[in-house]
Amino acid sequence: MKRFFYSAVLFAVCSSEAMAGGLVTNSNQSASFLRNPARDAVIDIDGVYTNPAGVCFMPNGFHLGLTAQHPEQQRIATTTFPYYKYNVNDPTETHKFKGKASAPIVPSFQAAYVMDKLTLSASFAVTGGGGKCTFDEGIGSIEMLYSTMLPQMAVQQGLPQQAYKGYSFDAYMRGRQYYFGFQVGAGYKVTDNLAVFAGLRTVYGSASYEGYVRDIKIHTLAPGMEVIPVKAAEIEMTTDQSCVGFTPVIGVDYRINDQWNIAAKYEFRTKMNLKNSSDMNDLARTTIALDKFNDAKTKYVRDDIPGTFTCGVQYSPIETVRLNAGYHFYDDCNAVKYNNEQELIDGGTREVLFGAEWDATKLLTVSAGWQNTHYDLSDAYLSDMVHNLSSNMIVCGVRLHVSEKISVDLGYMHNFYDKRTVETQVSAGVTKKDVYERRNDAFAVGVNFDF
Repeated sequence: MKRFFYSAVLFAVCSSEAMAGGLVTNSNQSASFLRNPARDAVIDIDGVYTNPAGVCFMPNGFHLGLTAQHPEQQRIATTTFPYYKYNVNDPTETHKFKGKASAPIVPSFQAAYVMDKLTLSASFAVTGGGGKCTFDEGIGSIEMLYSTMLPQMAVQQGLPQQAYKGYSFDAYMRGRQYYFGFQVGAGYKVTDNLAVFAGLRTVYGSASYEGYVRDIKIHTLAPGMEVIPVKAAEIEMTTDQSCVGFTPVIGVDYRINDQWNIAAKYEFRTKMNLKNSSDMNDLARTTIALDKFNDAKTKYVRDDIPGTFTCGVQYSPIETVRLNAGYHFYDDCNAVKYNNEQELIDGGTREVLFGAEWDATKLLTVSAGWQNTHYDLSDAYLSDMVHNLSSNMIVCGVRLHVSEKISVDLGYMHNFYDKRTVETQVSAGVTKKDVYERRNDAFAVGVNFDF
């Protein structure tokens, strides 16, 4: 039985990834992003994250932006495997597994004090992860394992093969991952048109994973032994992980004139070495596939945040209209992961963004935008727990100018994800097919103050 466990992947990273950005990076750090995602060359308070050098061109004084976001996401894996037909509760070969990912509130703030040439800024946000994901009925990899193993166990216990009817079990998985980032930095206006920035982000990573497989039963046609409990195959595990990492950030902004602005930013790779603290039953402790979560075998788990390059341009054809474009690159191939999983990534994540804003009246700004995210991941990297899917995102929203010193942002984001089908040969003549899908929506409200 254990040999089969060794070759199975039971539990994997279960971060929510319900935010926009790379594999472990959140790029939507403000309500302004949810109404216009192309923020890479904006001159606004949320630029503390998206364009920190550009903040130098804001009016002198103190500026503060507060945001609360609520993301909702579903991960859906539709798995076809021939042995699933022996599940007495769902005797079909195709089963659908749904994971619900959400975070009640994802907060963030950006603050800046602008002087004539020098600008000091700070921000706090959930820069990675972003919530929790729950699979109330487990995942397809777990059911594949038990649907294959339990008939073998029945035969080993002397049950005639023709007497095997099926199986049943209770499975559950939940994961939570947050990367909290606190950034401080300084910008300097070199000339009236050129500004530079340097800063440091401190990232605190916190994650927890728990799961179980219980109430495992073999169902038979043999009189007197219609149900055979299998306590020896039960798994229980809980793991907490935490660490601190540091991200140097540099940026530059060149304000060509009142109509054109261009900017760029680079965030260096962040080494994240998460320390394990786990509680497992005996079978989980001896299962190689769970070594990643077993503090007796793996003290630290690498999950680096990749180096990120962003650039953008803003064009204002008339005073009341701003058109934005941006490009993001996440260097995923050089971000070290547990067991060198980055080697299964074919290329870094790329994003192209466009947005537009129109000051309809003195009290109302209307905006909308689009973002395309392309992941270059091999089939071997994907699983029913970790399946980032390329997508097109649309956003829309408004800014309400309550007074000269206060404004309110309202934004909405929806993603249209590509489907991905992966076929895996489990054994000779036996194939498992997974169809991966996602659904994602997010709402945000922000309040901005100028003092």
